[in-house]
Amino acid sequence: MPMFKKSMLVLLAVVALAAGGAFYAGIHGQEEVVELDAGTAPVQEAQAKEIVVYVAGAVNRPGVVQLAEGARAKDAVDACGGFLPTADTNGVNLAQKLKDGVQITVPEKSPQGTAVQGAAVQGAAGGAQAGAAKPLPEGMVNINTADEKELDKLPGVGPAMAKRIVEYRTENGAFQSPEEIKRVKGIGDAKYEKMKDKIAL
Repeated sequence: MPMFKKSMLVLLAVVALAAGGAFYAGIHGQEEVVELDAGTAPVQEAQAKEIVVYVAGAVNRPGVVQLAEGARAKDAVDACGGFLPTADTNGVNLAQKLKDGVQITVPEKSPQGTAVQGAAVQGAAGGAQAGAAKPLPEGMVNINTADEKELDKLPGVGPAMAKRIVEYRTENGAFQSPEEIKRVKGIGDAKYEKMKDKIAL
């Protein structure tokens, strides 16, 4: 009788183990493996950024144009059909990098055939970033439209400094105020005091 009980216990243990194994296999057999198809993931194409500028003055088709970010003043003029025959082509810094919302005003030549100094590039807020299209008083220099030769006339500015001013203007846009010229490397408070009365915008 003891042997019979032991046999029954062993048999029950074997059955229990078999049943447990079957149950475990059944559960894991029902598990689903979900694979993500990389090809179905939504892909958002990067859209090229654009800027909007307004071109006025002596161009064929004045108005608002859309340009790629990083565009230059030349791109804006070309988008408006180019210069008119009466345009002062030297009155605009065609290499200037544009910002969204600016206005470019291309000046016309004076009746005497000489350029009217001061093409205007105005900011989105409406404030002039470059000088208005009108003759400057004797000895004054428009730091937003003057070339390196004209900038060299400012007190304390030599050829190297004039080049840095043009480079700063090209990379950062027109000067908002005369004091902003102090951001150009090499122009500190002392040098600015010497030239401030000769600066025009």
